[in-house]
Amino acid sequence: MYDKLMKCLAGVKAKIDFKPKAALILGSGLGDYADEIHVDQTIDYTEIEGFPVSTVKGHKGRFVFGYVGETPVVIMQGRVHYYEGYQMSDVVLPTRLMGLLGAEKLILTNAAGGINQSYKPGDFMMITDHIATGVPSPLIGPNMDEIGPRFPDMSEVYSRRMQDVIRTCAKKCDIDLKEGVYVQFTGPAYETPDEVRLARIWGGDAVGMSTACEAVAARHMGLEVCGISCITNMAAGISKVQLDHKEVQETADRVAKSFKALVTEVVTNI
Repeated sequence: MYDKLMKCLAGVKAKIDFKPKAALILGSGLGDYADEIHVDQTIDYTEIEGFPVSTVKGHKGRFVFGYVGETPVVIMQGRVHYYEGYQMSDVVLPTRLMGLLGAEKLILTNAAGGINQSYKPGDFMMITDHIATGVPSPLIGPNMDEIGPRFPDMSEVYSRRMQDVIRTCAKKCDIDLKEGVYVQFTGPAYETPDEVRLARIWGGDAVGMSTACEAVAARHMGLEVCGISCITNMAAGISKVQLDHKEVQETADRVAKSFKALVTEVVTNI
């Protein structure tokens, strides 16, 4: 896996001359955010030999290099999910690659289902911690000693310093920011009502199909991490209607302007 990662790194460096300080992974509703920054260079995932390619409709498949304000960033415009059939090591390969390209901080965003009944569709939840029991750890297998330790500490996956920054930025953007624990399951099926109930018993506030594995991989290699979920729907058993991706996309699109404003503030202040 390390050799594959190094091959992807060499492939990007052969085409891109840019050193980011921060990395962003864009979830549903934020896909076009990368088009609105000062773009310096781009590279499609298909141009990188051995790189996993997103198959989800609405997820563009490319890295965008540019500036948010004066901050040099690399943006993953379209993430790869475990449910697409990739090994978990491939799912987190892009995260590791962005770190090796120079990014020291990672901002994760996603669309999530609300399981905290005080939430409503359209809310933003800052991730304070996660539960990833339902997916394989991206660190399973031989350790890549070159990028991180065999047994990394996960007592502060989501940087407390960056959480303070997000709180301040949310106030500036007049956003009623929620805070909670994100639970990752595999997908692609939405969770059953009893799986949602279990996640709530565990202490979860929102549920989704990404993010936690990326955060673990990033912390393994020493990146400072933060995460923000857009609550696009209430999860099964809480919601009174059947769940579908159209509802997720419609809610994400409705609040996209506020989400983009918050992300911009966070990037420029971390």
